[in-house]
Amino acid sequence: MSDYSDSDKKQDMSVLHSMGYAQELERRMSQFSNFAVSFSIICILSGGINSLAQATAGAGGAAIGIGWPLGCFISFVFAVAMAQISSAYPTAGGLYHWGSILGNRFTGWLTAWFNLLGLVTVLGAINVGTYYFFMGSFGTPYFGLADTTLTRIVFLAIITGGQALVNHMGIGLTAKLTDFSGYLIFATAILLAVVCLAAADSYDVARLFTFSNYSGEAGGNVWPETSGTWVFLLGLLLPIYTITGYDASAHTSEETVKAAHSVPRGMVSSVLWSALFGYIMLCSFVLMIPNMDDAAKQGWNVFFWAMEAQVHPVIKDILYLAILVSQWLCGLATVTSVSRMIFAFSRDGGLPASKALAKVSPTYRTPVAAIWVGSILAVLFVWGSSLVSIGETPVYTIVVSCTVIFLFFSFAIPITLGLFAWGTSKWDKMGPWNLGESMFKLFAVLSIIAMVLIFILGVQPPNDWALYITVGFLVLTGAVWFGFESRRFRGPPIGDEVARRQAEIAAAEKAVGQV
Repeated sequence: MSDYSDSDKKQDMSVLHSMGYAQELERRMSQFSNFAVSFSIICILSGGINSLAQATAGAGGAAIGIGWPLGCFISFVFAVAMAQISSAYPTAGGLYHWGSILGNRFTGWLTAWFNLLGLVTVLGAINVGTYYFFMGSFGTPYFGLADTTLTRIVFLAIITGGQALVNHMGIGLTAKLTDFSGYLIFATAILLAVVCLAAADSYDVARLFTFSNYSGEAGGNVWPETSGTWVFLLGLLLPIYTITGYDASAHTSEETVKAAHSVPRGMVSSVLWSALFGYIMLCSFVLMIPNMDDAAKQGWNVFFWAMEAQVHPVIKDILYLAILVSQWLCGLATVTSVSRMIFAFSRDGGLPASKALAKVSPTYRTPVAAIWVGSILAVLFVWGSSLVSIGETPVYTIVVSCTVIFLFFSFAIPITLGLFAWGTSKWDKMGPWNLGESMFKLFAVLSIIAMVLIFILGVQPPNDWALYITVGFLVLTGAVWFGFESRRFRGPPIGDEVARRQAEIAAAEKAVGQV
């Protein structure tokens, strides 16, 4: 980062000070690192592979050839609208601040809780996905491991603990690994595409644009039996669920150089590159499949089934290892995102034990307590929710189906507020990454429409319990706010409070050795 001058450093700190916060975290992330942390969480080798059956056991080839670009565009409109706001307000836990500044204490608090709940549960879900990929690739075939709750939780505790430890040791090490992750995902996706194309019996490109209906038994009951149109729409959840997590660029704003420029670029570019490379990889995989009808019957096992049938064992295992490492690094970046959200919210007293959770280690310049608490909560969530079922469905499955709804709600709240706050006293100064009023408002409206679509799709069978969980959470949130938080929670510093904090800011920076 030789181009990061003293003037740039002063500008970054000045922006942070103007919002009432100290430079306690260390700016060690380049523009590429900021991109890589979001690109690593999106990780097309994680969601794109682990959730592949939503497409192959749904509308078949067209769910990839046509559905993937459509779903990626939905994520893209959120990313563009959020990028506009992130350039104006580049702080850790960005969405929480946006929701507060563009709205009020309540909308900020609500945004924080939706985002935090989504991040903790998605960390658990990502590492559970890594566990099942490990079991399918190496655990059962080579080590004879059986899928039990104990095996799953021990595996999760080990890999999540490793991710937390790396984060604990400083953003420098974390950034190096997420940078490596970015290159690894690029290389592995291209290698997988090349291997799939080389292993294909023929190139039936038309299947990428052929609509089928594999709902019900024809698709291994991944989706309940429904109409062809509806099963195609449900298949959009594959790209929508995969292309998320780009809010990590905002969460790491205070550790990124030239944040007002770098963060919005990292957010948008992570979505675009994931969409492109994911499309190449998944289209190649669909072309490799010997028979789409047989593939659909495999249900959730379609990836391993096709790789076993078509790819040389040694090449297959090399790919599996690269994918497994990428998935672990995806979890590593997610721990970074979770911990910065916990840190930022606690810094303003938004959580129990906020003082401890907002503390930054002078040695490592990381929010150590926030890192470990977020990681432990993710493991406890998976453990507890795996032991309890509603009917025949584990609570874990039900809650995970809500995870992306919660995350996209946390995206939609500040975007909607920004739609109405543009040009008012709440938002009268734009950042250097500026779409202009008309373009931002277009993407804001598209984001609201997309949120409605995501909610409708996300609560359909077999995820119909997600509706009750979401409504229940909203009711509980209202009760907590009006019963307790409305009187206690002050929100981020605004107006005169910023000026009163300057002495505290200087003391906080001195405590961690910031000069």
